[in-house]
Amino acid sequence: MADFQDKSVLVLGGSRGIGAAIVRRFVADGALVTFTYSGSPEAAHHLADATGSTAVQTDSADRDAVIAQVRNSGKLDVLVVNAGIAAFGDSLDLDPDAVDRLLRINVHAPYHASVEAARQMPEGGRIIIIGSVNGDRMPVAGMAAYALSKSALQGMARGLARDFGPRGITINVVQPGPIDTDANPADGPMKDILHSFMAIKRHGRPEEVAGMVAWLAGPEAGFVTGAMHTIDGAFGA
Repeated sequence: MADFQDKSVLVLGGSRGIGAAIVRRFVADGALVTFTYSGSPEAAHHLADATGSTAVQTDSADRDAVIAQVRNSGKLDVLVVNAGIAAFGDSLDLDPDAVDRLLRINVHAPYHASVEAARQMPEGGRIIIIGSVNGDRMPVAGMAAYALSKSALQGMARGLARDFGPRGITINVVQPGPIDTDANPADGPMKDILHSFMAIKRHGRPEEVAGMVAWLAGPEAGFVTGAMHTIDGAFGA
């Protein structure tokens, strides 16, 4: 486990699932953690009370609110952008407003948060974006908008790695496959079809994703940037 004693960490979207596991991991490693939430105040306050972290309500669909939250966090050593939503359905029928909101949260917010964080990060800062294996592979219908948003993160990270590299600030994308969360439970209706694509036929655990995030934020990953790190039981293989 890396030592993040007194390091400042901001997690956008940290109240549940993968985000909550990331908050717990950084707190356990000694970091000072602030996380945002939008629609789960009870879960957010419970997590904050249990871990000693700080919960702040922020709508990731609001660009100015995202930028302000990053700016108001002061000197950041680590930014993790986990907030994201899905909009599934036939592309011919999907509500255009739902698609636009998805893009604001899944693409615009990570971009603006990363740029604002880099303005105030010290040399060697870390930015980690939670993407999805669906940025690489989309084996089912009805998820085109979601896949678009996750693929966009790949180009963003490659480009910002060039911009931030001279200051030793790294930016990486973690791409989970099926992970056991409220949104995609291990015993859910999609279990059999998802596992049929995988070499390791189980859902991943949020703690496993948090472990990868912690490594990317630590000193051993100082030469790793502009890269995609897939953790998916070979879903995308």
